[in-house]
This record gives sequence, structure tokens and C-alpha cells, in this order.
Amino acid sequence: MLHNLHQGHRERLKNRFLSEGLDSFEDHQVLELILFQVLQRRDTNPIAHRLLDRFGSLSAVLEADPRDLASVEGVGKHAATFLSLLPAVTRRYFHDRVARNRPRLDNSELVTEYFIPLMAGRSEEVFYVLCLDAQCRVLYPALLSEGTVKETHVHPRRVVETAIRHRAVSVILAHNHPSGTPHPSRQDEDLTRRLVQTLGGVDIRVLDHVIVAGKDAYSFAESGVLPRYTEFTGG
Repeated sequence: MLHNLHQGHRERLKNRFLSEGLDSFEDHQVLELILFQVLQRRDTNPIAHRLLDRFGSLSAVLEADPRDLASVEGVGKHAATFLSLLPAVTRRYFHDRVARNRPRLDNSELVTEYFIPLMAGRSEEVFYVLCLDAQCRVLYPALLSEGTVKETHVHPRRVVETAIRHRAVSVILAHNHPSGTPHPSRQDEDLTRRLVQTLGGVDIRVLDHVIVAGKDAYSFAESGVLPRYTEFTGG
């Protein structure tokens, strides 16, 4: 009887998602729907609520360390792995879609819109070099470094090698501040200067360096630290 009750609830949520999407779902219902896939004979409603009580929000659940997720009653290693996989799959999907479409990124607003989803769910600092052709179309978004919550290490030689390998005419640098604001640190400014100089030595321009923190971003070009895109693109 109890199994039939849970099964009916699952079917109602699944059918609602198929007809309406997720926009009208509460956070615990989204988690229930996800957990249905890996906890097929369990009542996932109390588990979803325990996860939200422990981590505070849906995004925090999906960004949590799998070991912390697994420690929540009813979750376990298998479900924790599945939950942690979702942000990574989302980033991979976005990366693949962009690679197929090759958008033109010739202003800081478009660049910010590009990188915010690519950085979503990252609990560690990462550094990207976005390789562009002569029309500022994306050739390849190269993830060069993954660090800790507070820092990542980038070697100028690797940046140059990556840009040359993908035949970039120009590049856009980007990294995130997972636990802070997007305002650049002294180290960010020093690294930008070094990379502008090093890449300039092989005739590759740095159009921008973008720092992402959640839904906010800082653009070195927009802030006047680097020349604006129009000086290179004629836009």
C-alpha cells in the first residue's frame, strides 16, 4: 500500500514536469524528482527536506562535496555521486553547445553571459583561456587550471602554448572567485599584465580578463584596464 502511494506521487511529479517544466516546482520537489532516478524504492520527500535543511538551498546541495551529501540520512554514496554529477553535466552541455555554435564574442556583455554558466557550481577556482579567431568567434574554451577555493596557478607558457595550438588570433582570460566578489586582487592584476606582455610577444592579443563570482562579473576591458574591444574589432 505504501509503495503504491509513493509510486503514485512519483508519477504525478514526473507527469507535471513533462507538461509544465520545473518553473513551478518547489526546491524540495526538484530534489525529489532527481532522487527518484537513484532511490527507486525510497520515499524521497523527507530526504529532499533533510538535504535542504543541511545545506540551505538547491544550488548549495548540488555544489556540496559528495562526502557531505552521502552523510545525510537516506542519501548514500550512489545518490551523492548522482547529485554532484548534475552541475558538471550542465557545464559540459554548455561547453559542447557553445563549441558547436561558435558565437562571436566582441564585447564584455557577451563574454560575461558566456562565462557565468560555464563557472556555475564551481566550488574551486578555475582559469580559462578562450581562444578566438579574427572575427572574435570562439575556437576553443581551454580550462587550464583548477585550484582551491581561494586560488589557482597559471603558467604563462601554458597559456601561450594553448593559444598557439588552437591558432588563436586573440584570447579572453577568465577565472572565478567562488567565495568572494568579482573585484580583482593584486595577483589578478599582475597576472593579467604578465599574460598581455607574454602573448603580445607572439602577436596574440588579450581582449579581456573576466572574473566571475556567482551572477556578478568584472571585466578588465570594461573597467578601462585593458583597451576596449572596439579598438581591436572596429565595432
